[in-house]
Amino acid sequence: MKLDIIALDGSKSGNITADNTVFGIEPNSAVVRQAVLAEMTNMRQGTHATKNRALVRGGGRKPFKQKGRGMARAGTIRSPLWKGGGTIFGPEPHEYNHKLPKKMSRLARRSVLSSKAADGNLMVIEDLSLSSHKTSDFISILNKLNIQNKKVTILITGRDDNLDKASRNLRNVYLVDAAKVSTYDIIDCEILVIDKASIAVLTDILAS
Repeated sequence: MKLDIIALDGSKSGNITADNTVFGIEPNSAVVRQAVLAEMTNMRQGTHATKNRALVRGGGRKPFKQKGRGMARAGTIRSPLWKGGGTIFGPEPHEYNHKLPKKMSRLARRSVLSSKAADGNLMVIEDLSLSSHKTSDFISILNKLNIQNKKVTILITGRDDNLDKASRNLRNVYLVDAAKVSTYDIIDCEILVIDKASIAVLTDILAS
């Protein structure tokens, strides 16, 4: 399929032939769902924790004698049965890891790219190299491209310090390396912007 190439001034500068196996397949929504859930699971920190009876402060002394009070024996005031005691079977820190098969991961990314292309929410830019690191200059480019009020994910190849500095203060713009892009990265946006060089990178990774 052919995709239009847009210059930074908003004008059409040509077109590029994209691989149909990457940008023109029938989207598989079930696989996309599994991929997004797996990636969101892997993003969890797993630092949730509560204090058990060994971690709660105090309770080292036996509160009263074993016999003679006519009530249940107690060895510590930090028993989970007492107010201020430890938590029984509370959450413990642990890792979250859900591994997705490579074929499913590739299919999910191809599905989202194809869906974005079919819906007109994929924009190919000739060259995203900036001569200035000013955010105001980058905002003027977004205005010319008519995506200033959209949630935008930009896929680039290599590192561009000016582009990184110009976009880092914008809450609706995200820069992602095309070689490391995930399904969540490309689905969590209204407009997906790809530079021309990244088309070849995505094709090389996902078409295999």
